[in-house]
Amino acid sequence: MAGRIPEEFINEVRSNVNIVDIISQYVSLEKKGKDYIGLCPFHQEKTPSFTVNEEKQFFKCFGCGKGGNVFKFLMYKDNLTFPESVERVAEFAHIAMPQGYGNNDGSKMNPLMRMHKDAAEFYHRVLLTTKAGERGMQYAQKRQLDQKVLDHFNIGYAPKEDNVLITYLRGKGYQDDELQKSGLFVESKDGRLFDRFRDRLMFPLDNENGRTIGFSGRRISDDKTEAKYMNSPETSIFTKSKVLFHFAEAKKAARSEQHLILYEGYMDVIAAYKAGISSGIASMGTSLTDDQIYLLRRVTTNIIINYDGDPPGIHAEERAARMFNKAGNFNLGIVVLPDNLDPDEYVKKYGAEKYQNEVNGAKTPTEFFLERLAKKYNLNNDREKITYLDEAVKEIAQVRNPVERDMYIEQLARNAQVSSASLKANLARELRRNNRAKSHMRQQSNYSAPTPSTDEMQPSFESAETATIQQTAGQRHPRQVRLLYLFIHSQQAQKYLQEGNFHFPDKDFEELAQLWIKYKETHDNPQIDGFLDFIPEQLQGIIVDAEMANMPKDFTIQEINEYVQSLQKRNIYSRLNELNNQLQDAMRKQDRDECLRLTQKIIELKRVLG
Repeated sequence: MAGRIPEEFINEVRSNVNIVDIISQYVSLEKKGKDYIGLCPFHQEKTPSFTVNEEKQFFKCFGCGKGGNVFKFLMYKDNLTFPESVERVAEFAHIAMPQGYGNNDGSKMNPLMRMHKDAAEFYHRVLLTTKAGERGMQYAQKRQLDQKVLDHFNIGYAPKEDNVLITYLRGKGYQDDELQKSGLFVESKDGRLFDRFRDRLMFPLDNENGRTIGFSGRRISDDKTEAKYMNSPETSIFTKSKVLFHFAEAKKAARSEQHLILYEGYMDVIAAYKAGISSGIASMGTSLTDDQIYLLRRVTTNIIINYDGDPPGIHAEERAARMFNKAGNFNLGIVVLPDNLDPDEYVKKYGAEKYQNEVNGAKTPTEFFLERLAKKYNLNNDREKITYLDEAVKEIAQVRNPVERDMYIEQLARNAQVSSASLKANLARELRRNNRAKSHMRQQSNYSAPTPSTDEMQPSFESAETATIQQTAGQRHPRQVRLLYLFIHSQQAQKYLQEGNFHFPDKDFEELAQLWIKYKETHDNPQIDGFLDFIPEQLQGIIVDAEMANMPKDFTIQEINEYVQSLQKRNIYSRLNELNNQLQDAMRKQDRDECLRLTQKIIELKRVLG
């Protein structure tokens, strides 16, 4: 089951990590009782159903059903094989792979990811060490990108020639059909491939695990007929709407900085990094997407938006803030820099310390919206002032926290020089209107349409959030799960069941019982998390369900007998149903002998039932 890696090493790796620490790199976990919960990284959901049990070192999503140990998590999340996941966990635990094992050459990596890794290293080396890269280095120095920044962001340079990268990658053994799918090249009409990126400073675009999956090339020439930035096209490994620049590194920094900061461009993230902020991220030159918001929410709910200070940047900030508010459950801050400056320009003009102060003084979304609203009206004109106050009250009515609403009403009253009581009366009216609208929406959603006829029925598809949760093994076979749990965790229960010649009715449970016996015979210190790696994948869910059910280990023989008798009765009823069907068939065929034989068997089974 463990491939070529020695099982002793696998056990050592597993015992030297905490599954909570590994999963926390992907999901923001909150402790609830003995478990940790968070938003599932495998499907989108609004209410957390993803659970991690630290004591047993298992995870389970009660929404989509995925579960397992630390190796299984990485296999699901990063699409790894079992040996690859062992190596990844070993790397996290700072344990060297045994001699002759491992995958350090990346040969088993997805070919496109391996190609992008090679391309990123090539571009970086060209920039730092070659004569061809001097032009790129001059531009980097002009933008005040020092060695530390170039190394941290793995920035490189694509030379002017159109065949430099393709020659290099062909030399490393890549075939043209792979190169064609990578997005790194363009194809001429006669089928020849040429480098897509030429004479550009290259920014690798990584997935959330830090693996390069695309590039963004910054034009360094003054030729404005060319796009300032050129991004990789979408490929099988790169979807712009699901990627955030610098996310893999930023989410590590979010643990210490306590937030993520969303910027408009790569140079803003880099400027923030130079100012001592490592939690900066940026979208891929596109508007913020719901997928990116969900990606952020899995890491932290503390988000600060700092787009450019010019009108388009502020408008984009407003749109992003609305999206975060709609998603809900975010602690959002908004930074608006003065003089239409973007973060890169601000840091260069005022320095890192003043920029840090701007971030620390981020406004709440309501503050930001009210300030934006005030600029739309002439507040010296009574008619416009009344309109502004009505709009401001509607904005405040969106705030869920009543204390926060009261605070903004008082501020609005002071600034507008009107009584807070009158504004509160307007607010109460607006809240009632909102509640009526919500109630109407609920009634509409609860309305049951007439059931369509069979001919009208069409296949329907539900999102993971609304789909009916599939029953777990524990829900389908609770008695067998309990007996299997005792069979594994109690030598006394196992011996009692074996002496009674008990066999699990379900073949999967019976196979697990036999595998546990074999596992115990071949392991000095059998542990349930190690057993999970020993058994076939299709059986692992039963073990995870049993372990995550938090069953008591204590039991009585009477409890076991009740479960066994119940299962035996269930088997008898199942057999009786089968015999009755056979009897009906024999009667239809007028087979007297078969009818007599089946009737006798039915009578015998009914006697057993009493």
